[in-house]
Amino acid sequence: MSDKMNLTRRGFMGTSATLATLFASGVPLSAQDADNLTIAYNIPVQSWDPTTGPAAVNPALQSIYLAVFDRYIEQAPDLSFGPGLLTEWGFNDDQSKVTMTVREGVKWHNGDDFTPEDVVWSLERAANPETGNPMQFVWSKIGNFTVEGNVITADVLGFEPALFKWMAFLTAFILPKNYYEEVGSDGFEKAPIGTGPYMVDAFEQGAYVRLKAFADYWGGAPEFETVTVKFVTDAASRVAEIESGNADITSNMPYEEYDRLIAKDGLSGEAVPVTDIGMIFLNDIDVMLDKNVRLAAHHAIDKQLIIDRLLRGYGVPLTTLEVPGYAAYDESITFDYDPEKSVELLAASGYSSDNPVRFTIQTTRGFKPKDYEMIQAIVGMWRKVGIEAEIEVYEIAKHYELRATDTLAPAAFYNWGNSIGDPSTSTGFAMFGPSPHSVWDSPDLVEMMAPLFSESDEEARIQGFKDVSRYIAEEGYVIPLLQYVMPIVYASSVKVTPYTSGDLLPQAVTKA
Repeated sequence: MSDKMNLTRRGFMGTSATLATLFASGVPLSAQDADNLTIAYNIPVQSWDPTTGPAAVNPALQSIYLAVFDRYIEQAPDLSFGPGLLTEWGFNDDQSKVTMTVREGVKWHNGDDFTPEDVVWSLERAANPETGNPMQFVWSKIGNFTVEGNVITADVLGFEPALFKWMAFLTAFILPKNYYEEVGSDGFEKAPIGTGPYMVDAFEQGAYVRLKAFADYWGGAPEFETVTVKFVTDAASRVAEIESGNADITSNMPYEEYDRLIAKDGLSGEAVPVTDIGMIFLNDIDVMLDKNVRLAAHHAIDKQLIIDRLLRGYGVPLTTLEVPGYAAYDESITFDYDPEKSVELLAASGYSSDNPVRFTIQTTRGFKPKDYEMIQAIVGMWRKVGIEAEIEVYEIAKHYELRATDTLAPAAFYNWGNSIGDPSTSTGFAMFGPSPHSVWDSPDLVEMMAPLFSESDEEARIQGFKDVSRYIAEEGYVIPLLQYVMPIVYASSVKVTPYTSGDLLPQAVTKA
């Protein structure tokens, strides 16, 4: 294997050891010349297989995966769909078959030709429950593949209305059949290859990844020859990275810091609404089985005050898990801030300030701007009406582990991403009990939602999800908080293309 494909990997280290390693490996500790780009990122890569395990469904990791791997279908900054490794796709008239045309002339990072067999193998692997793809129940809806030239056909085994939208979303990455079978899963983790604009050159788990431009990329070589992504989970540290010049780009810092930084000479910024939703999962355990408690907890939250005070106005309050622009967004569904109503509801269940309802709420700290502070504020609002909640802080990886095993606390803050805007991938998978991404399992909701996942009448499907969203709000099964505005700060020497998906793509960064 060539030096450029060598991948270093070590264990987690303390700060001093990490810095020493960065020096020794040649990773820049400050932004250097015009051909190098340094990004301070808010979450580390945990796995280099973007199709399996909890990391594969973490929206925040997609930016890094998209630098190395390609999806079947691409998404533009405005979320519109376009050709990726597939150039054409669609159902036949009776929705019994799918046809996909595979892009020609594409190379893997090791020089092998990309082929339709890679596509078929990736889809069959994704559909196999033994491989651990979290979206297996989507990919298993097609099978019996045939290949003729660069055209693939397959049978529809179960109609999935959003199938081709999924091909631009989570786990929709194509991996190299021959290389993966040669090196195995462990070998792929040590030296991953894709067809994307960048190759993995070096990787220090928990510290950084260094990417090198792939000269043979089918979409044209990216502008920067080297990109170093430092994993900086602490928001204050990311601010220090960009302010000191040790990074060219960072994101997801507190909004007061964003406003301060973009006012400085040499720095610029973008703050655009993205498809990320701040929400509180409610688990159907303990006190959350009481509808009065659920509704009281929701009515007690002044979302606009949180946005104004903590987020400096950067955010849009939400009532459902659909945001403006999503196909099933319904502005007529409302949920009022009404602490007096909260007191009444709690009293009906025997709770009061003297006899408060008690539960744990879990949250990240620094993963999203003011995430911990928002939960602190919410806990304070709850205390005023008769709710005593204890805050438990965890890393985002722990959230995925607990959610996958349905062992979240009664309440858990989370950032839900849905860049394809389909209700099945927002309200659907967040609230459908059999989904591995949901922790609310009540039979009423399962019965309402199950038919919508195979509804072939698009108008009826969207209306069905609107009806489900209204029912969820009335029952208090989840607490939507806000649509995020993502702050990005960057050196004035570069130009960043913001994506409505919230992706921060190295290949979309150019020289100013």
